[in-house]
Amino acid sequence: MTKLPAGPGRATAPGRVNLLRWAADRGPASRQTVRGPAGAAKMVPVTGVYLEAGKKRVFACAVDWPGWCRSGRGEEQALAALATAASRYAVLAALASIPFDPVAEVDCIEIAETVTGSSATDFGALDVAPAVDAEPVTARQAERLAVLVQTAWDYFEETAAASEPVLRTGPRGGGRDRNQIIEHVHETEVLHARMLGLKERPFPARDTAALARVRAGILAGVRAGAVSGAPDDLGRSRRPARFVARRTAWHAIDHAWEIQDKQP
Repeated sequence: MTKLPAGPGRATAPGRVNLLRWAADRGPASRQTVRGPAGAAKMVPVTGVYLEAGKKRVFACAVDWPGWCRSGRGEEQALAALATAASRYAVLAALASIPFDPVAEVDCIEIAETVTGSSATDFGALDVAPAVDAEPVTARQAERLAVLVQTAWDYFEETAAASEPVLRTGPRGGGRDRNQIIEHVHETEVLHARMLGLKERPFPARDTAALARVRAGILAGVRAGAVSGAPDDLGRSRRPARFVARRTAWHAIDHAWEIQDKQP
């Protein structure tokens, strides 16, 4: 059992069950019974997390909360970053009208799986799908994923629209301005579409019709569970629909937070 480092919001409650117990409308195990000192039982959430471990960087990702993914130089740093980001992710869940208690979600994190990352992982991007993504999803679960993905996209667009065009640079003067980040996020949706087997081509910057078409295709794929079977059985460029939902939501949220954090 993997536990988060001790600290606020990182409980080490005993008696946690294997997290690969599935709930009706989330996917991974969402609740377990814990007995207190007096023997009274109560239900607490279990948050399934998988690790994508590269040689230089590790991602910690909540299995069934698309977009709630953070990275660090090692497992502990990635898990700590994931826990810290829970309160920010709660804003997204609220916008999607999906209950999310950041304290409860963090208090019972367990590791479902660890996958070996790639050079893209070390570069700072999610790349390798866990085997858990091959699990079938119901129509209700797929719709929930699609709603969270759409909310992540909307959150990014609203954050970018409200931002100053020139962002604060790093200590060495590096970093992208708002419009460069917008173009990067939009053009990367073509990669996400291709992961589902859609034959999309790069489109000009600010082509809103093309962006809408590509994103509509991604949502349709997520709702349909477009790619089935174990990740290892797919072609090199293909990924399960659940992974694509997670990656596109993470990419939008990550850059929305970047814009927020770099306001002048």
